[in-house]
Amino acid sequence: MNPYQHLVAEYARLLKEGKSYQMGNFPPAPRPDVAHDSPKVLIFSPHPDDECIVGGLALRLMREAQMNVINVAVTQGSKKERQVERFRELKAACNYLGFGLLPTIQNGLEKVTLQTREQNPNQWKESVQVIANILANNQPRIILVPHDRDWNGSHIGTHHLVMDALRVLPKSFECYVVETEFWGAMDTPNLTVELSPQDLGDLMTATSFHVGEVQRNPYHLLLPAWMQDNVRRGGELVGGQGGAAPDFTFATLYRLSKWSQGKLVKTLDKNRQISRMTNPAELFI
Repeated sequence: MNPYQHLVAEYARLLKEGKSYQMGNFPPAPRPDVAHDSPKVLIFSPHPDDECIVGGLALRLMREAQMNVINVAVTQGSKKERQVERFRELKAACNYLGFGLLPTIQNGLEKVTLQTREQNPNQWKESVQVIANILANNQPRIILVPHDRDWNGSHIGTHHLVMDALRVLPKSFECYVVETEFWGAMDTPNLTVELSPQDLGDLMTATSFHVGEVQRNPYHLLLPAWMQDNVRRGGELVGGQGGAAPDFTFATLYRLSKWSQGKLVKTLDKNRQISRMTNPAELFI
């Protein structure tokens, strides 16, 4: 038998089998003891579920460096009839992973898009201040935010919302900025972070808590394929054209910089590929 035919058939079989698995309602995953004064990592999520999809680095920082990871629910989706339920699902997903959870305002911010930024400056200014207050009150060491070409309007809007909020803070405010990708791939990532099967399995499980979303589109089952493709892309985009791909099975791509003196500045002297054997906290010392 052609082994490649068998491999593809097994992929298809497992995907079909996965559609029968329960969604949510799992006991919390094991988590480390995180001190109250541990460095904070804030994930600025445009929608409930983004904390799972892009959160591989954050999960590793919590598990390997005992950092305090908190998801900021920038919006709770655009469908008002689903906002309360989506927040309930989000709370359960974060509890499964061990992430904290911060709402912005009741039912989340609305219309976080470039259109609002350009056409409704008063609403945008109010939203910027909400995010600025969260940054000032939490003093994170690291923030995760979508990159500025992440296709989806709320993802791009969230990027600019957080950047505008950083600009209104005092110039003494500093933090590392990790740009993420979901809907639109980055042209210039500078960081590949390997994920273990255990970590990825937990991210998939947490995504399944977003029942209303994955019932209509079981995208949680496709996370392994995406994370495998990230290894392919990262081998060239981060490792350099023509270089050997890292011996990773699953990975997430990011772009790391630092907010300092009122602007983004370069923090890596060269692109990095962080294996499971390396504590990712070394990037943020």
